[in-house]
Amino acid sequence: MRDYPTPPFPAQPQDVPGEQQKMQPLPDCGEHSYKGNGRLQGKIALITGGDSGIGRAVAIAYAREGADVAIAYLNEHEDAQETARWVEQAGRQCLLLPGDLAHKAVCYEIVDKTVEKFGRIDILINNAAFQMSHENLEDITDDEWVMTFDVNITAMFRICQRALPSMAKGSSIINTSSINSDSPKPTLLPYATTKGAIANFTAGLAQMLGSKGIRVNSVAPGPIWTPLIPATMPVEEVSEFGTQTPMGRPGQPVEVAPIYVLLGSDEASYISGSRYGVTGGKPIL
Repeated sequence: MRDYPTPPFPAQPQDVPGEQQKMQPLPDCGEHSYKGNGRLQGKIALITGGDSGIGRAVAIAYAREGADVAIAYLNEHEDAQETARWVEQAGRQCLLLPGDLAHKAVCYEIVDKTVEKFGRIDILINNAAFQMSHENLEDITDDEWVMTFDVNITAMFRICQRALPSMAKGSSIINTSSINSDSPKPTLLPYATTKGAIANFTAGLAQMLGSKGIRVNSVAPGPIWTPLIPATMPVEEVSEFGTQTPMGRPGQPVEVAPIYVLLGSDEASYISGSRYGVTGGKPIL
């Protein structure tokens, strides 16, 4: 087993949405460690928030498992190009799709361009998210509340709805929830609320799409070392990030990727409507 970085981490404030290349230590997305076994050979995946963090780790894993990937992201062009480099190094194609998922037109566009490029979508991963920390309810603006819902859950609904006609029997939808879905952190109130909504959306959609042979699951990560952390949390929390877990450290994106591989593969043909925690030992309900 590898030894992953443990707190304390150096002060490293960033502007939202954050850049992976500026983080100390750099997140491990499996660039030098993940080894594929052909479990997703020939599949087409659309990954939102795929430029860095969990999204990058999933993109690298998927490419090494044999999938071509489309990556939707906001505006972190250098991070996205680095992810594309790793995908292409694995011998697979990578389509980069910048844009703000708070807008309905962008949600539709990323689906349409993926289908135009690859002909279909076999695996849809709704992973993009926004969060900010606030100590008091009155500090949360109405605009921020609405934007958090637009990016985290409304975009998910829109993308799923648009993608469905291009998804055949045996396809898989994987939504990124969070440990906050049942253990909400009060300082992340808007984010945590959307993550609870994602868990319920996933469970309901799995039942709705079961007759079509399309599986729907969610992954609930605990504290994972991604650009969202230094970009949205106070410096002192970043320094001690992950110490609250039984393992005493944050997870690395590469440690989350394998569950996305399983859920996207044909091996998970009877797994649907479930939520999978990757939390460093802290149980989810």
